[in-house]
Amino acid sequence: MPVLSVDHLSVTYRGKRGAVTALADVSVEVPPSEIVVALGASGCGKSTLLNVMAGFLKPSAGSVTVGGVPVTGPGTDRAVVFQDDALMPWLSAEDNVAFGLQMRGIGQAERRAAARDMLAQVGLEGFAGHAIHEMSGGMRQRVGLARALAVKPDFLLMDEPLGALDELTRERMQMLVLNLWQRSGKGIFLITHSIEEALFLATRLVLLSPRPGRIVQRYETGFARRFIAGEPVRAIKADPEFVAMREELSNAILANEEQALTHVG
Repeated sequence: MPVLSVDHLSVTYRGKRGAVTALADVSVEVPPSEIVVALGASGCGKSTLLNVMAGFLKPSAGSVTVGGVPVTGPGTDRAVVFQDDALMPWLSAEDNVAFGLQMRGIGQAERRAAARDMLAQVGLEGFAGHAIHEMSGGMRQRVGLARALAVKPDFLLMDEPLGALDELTRERMQMLVLNLWQRSGKGIFLITHSIEEALFLATRLVLLSPRPGRIVQRYETGFARRFIAGEPVRAIKADPEFVAMREELSNAILANEEQALTHVG
C-alpha cells in the first residue's frame, strides 16, 4: 500500500488584513496500518493540514503525495470523516453509506449489500432503513465511519469526529475506531483537541506549535496496539505511563502557548 506524505508544507491565507501563515514547513508521513494523530492548541493549523491532505485546499509551498503521486484534489484513495458527520438527513442510513458507491457507478444491488455490511461492521445492523434524525450523535458518527470505509480508501482522514460526543459515547467510539483500524489495515490521520484521545488512538503522534503551526515534537506510542492486543481501555488509561505522558503533553502544549504569547508581547 502507498504512503501519504506531507513534505515541507506551508499554507498562507491572504485576507483583507494581510497574510496569515497557518502552517510552516510541516513534514509528516501516514504509512499503511498506522494511526497518526496531530495534537495542538486551537488555531495551530490542524484542520488546515487535514484539508490539504484531503485535497480541499492547495498548499502555498511544499507538497502532499500518495505513493509519490501529487495530491491535486479529493480522491477515492482518501476518505474524510467530518466533525459534524456531514450526513444527508433526507436519506436513510443505508443510502448515506451507499452514496459514494453510487457516485462511482456501482450497481444498486452491490452498493446496498456493501452499505449493509459496513453498517454491521460499525454496530448498526438493523438500522439501515432508519432516518438520520432518528439516530443519536454516536450512531450518526458510526454512519459517517461506515460511509467513509465503504468506498475502500487507502487512508481515512478524521477531522475531530468525536469531539461533540459525551464522554462515555466518545470512549466507545474510540474503541470502535481501533477495532475498525485493526480489521481494515488503513492508514489513519486524525486531529483532536483531546490529549487523552490522542494518546489512546495514536501509534504516532505529532505536536503542533501555535500559529504558524510547526511540528515541535514527535512521539511513538503503543497504547492503541495494547488495546488491540486485549488490554482493557480503563487499565490503559489508568496506567502510570499513560498518565505521565498525558501530563507531559499537557505541559508541552501550555509551554508552547506561553512562548507564543511572550513572542507576540
